[in-house]
Amino acid sequence: MNNKGAPKPEKDVDKRTVQRSARERQEASELEEQLEEGLEDTFPASDPISTTVTSIPSGTPKPPRR
Repeated sequence: MNNKGAPKPEKDVDKRTVQRSARERQEASELEEQLEEGLEDTFPASDPISTTVTSIPSGTPKPPRR
């Protein structure tokens, strides 16, 4: 008989869940390490890292139209 359509036993499902959780923990750990390294590379700094960009016009203003 062919059991392709049969659901997986709970034992296999639990094993995949554990593997996925371990992988997620590893990825989170790697991300935390990268963030920490980025902070170390920018320290000491006079200003904190900006996450936004401001657009302030520079130069002389255009004369008003008549």
